[in-house]
Order: sequence, then structure tokens, then C-alpha cells
Amino acid sequence: MGLRAAAEAMRGKIAVVVGGAAGHIGRGVTLGLIDEGVEVICCDNDREGLAAIMPEVEALGGKITALYADVTDPASLDAFYDAVAARTDHIDILINVPGGVARSLFDKTTRESHARDIRLNYGYVVDSCHRALPLLRQSGNGGAIVNFTTIEAHRGAATFAVYAGAKAATTNFSRALAVELGKDMIRVNCLASDTSLARASNAALAPEDFARLAELGPDALGQSIEFYVPQKRPPTVEEVVDGVVFLVSDLSRTITGTTLHVDGGTWAAFGFLDWPEGDSFMPAPLGGTLKRLAG
Repeated sequence: MGLRAAAEAMRGKIAVVVGGAAGHIGRGVTLGLIDEGVEVICCDNDREGLAAIMPEVEALGGKITALYADVTDPASLDAFYDAVAARTDHIDILINVPGGVARSLFDKTTRESHARDIRLNYGYVVDSCHRALPLLRQSGNGGAIVNFTTIEAHRGAATFAVYAGAKAATTNFSRALAVELGKDMIRVNCLASDTSLARASNAALAPEDFARLAELGPDALGQSIEFYVPQKRPPTVEEVVDGVVFLVSDLSRTITGTTLHVDGGTWAAFGFLDWPEGDSFMPAPLGGTLKRLAG
């Protein structure tokens, strides 16, 4: 199937986007689907974002229903899906965007923070997929689920332990669900993005991290990304959205149970950083970088 045919096949489909009104990625996903001619039913816990996205979509000639829901509250998410079922007898696409964490050593965390991290990064995804599945099956034409995960699901992310475990659970849950739903032609994949220069995407950093970066000037975070990301820049929101559109389109109609890493190569590098002062690619700094640090 070519690009033109895949694009044409997207038009008129109905997508549920959980977390699709606010934030760089969620809003971007919704607008990206609208641009492909998809009708969107989205929810978010940001009321200002919900109010802003509706006229924006309508100005583009798209069709959207934007409702409030807090994914950390099971009753709130259920109420959203009740509203979805009242508006349509089927959906074709489900995208689960929300997630988040605050950086902390594990011994400084609490049971309350553990429960929130698990709910926000895994628990709601299970509930959302469970509620959406009857609507996805109803079309009789298959469908696509994309669950946002992270590179931290694939490595030992110290200071993000519970978050990393929850995202790993989302990743393997998605893989297992893909096997179950293969006969229904409902594909289940994950999208893992990584670091971003956008402030909201780095909210996991502690205030003291930002304070130290601020002392080094406005370009400090960008300079660190040049060491960390093989392509020397993080993906843009538009590039992440392109990954989502690919995964829900017929271009990926035999791709299921996998994770698409839209990250400029950080997952491939897996800890090999491009150190300065001639050290080049190594997991740890060598003499050039160490000499610079000591100076």
C-alpha cells in the first residue's frame, strides 16, 4: 500500500486519544490525526487545554469531542468511556498518551508516590484498553492501539525505579495484548520517545537540576543532548506524531506487539555517549573529559 492509499484509508476513522488536549505531545497527536481526516474523541485533565483545542480543530475543518477526565481516578476514566459509548458505536484507534514522574532516589519515595506512578504509567492503560476493546471490535475491521512508553522501560533507570517498572509493564502488557488480539486484526504497539528540549517534557528533573543548568546558561541542556543523542538533537513533537500516525495507519498493518523508538538513536546507543575532548563514544568518560572536569 502506498502513502496516498494509506492516507485515504485514514479519513473518516474515529480515534480516542487519552490525554489528547494539553501538553506538547497529547495536543500534537490530536492535531496530527485531525490533519489525516480522523475524527477525535479526546480527554484531558487540563480544562484550559480542552477549551483551547476545540476551536483550533474546528478552524481546521476537523471534528472533535473534548471531555474532562483524570486518568489517575478510575471513576473519572470510566465516565469518559461512558460518554464515548454514548457518542459512537465503534472506534478505530486508541492512543494512550499520559505518563509522568518526578526524579528521586527510591529510598526517598513513598507508598503514595509508588501508587501514583504505577497508576499514571501503567494502571490507567490497562483500564483504558479494557474499556476501549468492545468499541474497537465493534467495527469489524480491526483497529490500532498505541500506548506511550519510554526508553526507561528498556534500561535500569536509576532515580526513576517505579516509573521504569511501570512503563516496562505497559510495554509487555501491550506485547501480550497484541498476541491476544491478532485474530481480530487489532494491532497493539508502543511508542517510546525520549528527551526533549521542551520544558514540560523534562518535568521529571528536580528543581536543583534546573538550578544547576541555569547557572551554565540557556544552552546548557541543548549541549548535553549533543553528547547523549546520536543525531545531536531530540525529536520534535511533529516527528513523534509522525510515528503515531505511522503506527495507526495501514502502512503498519502487519506490525504489532513492538515498540517504535522515536528518539534520535538513544535507545540504539544504550549508554554510549559521545564524550567531548576527543573521548568519542564510550559508556564512561575517558582522559579528555575527565581532565576537563578536573579543571
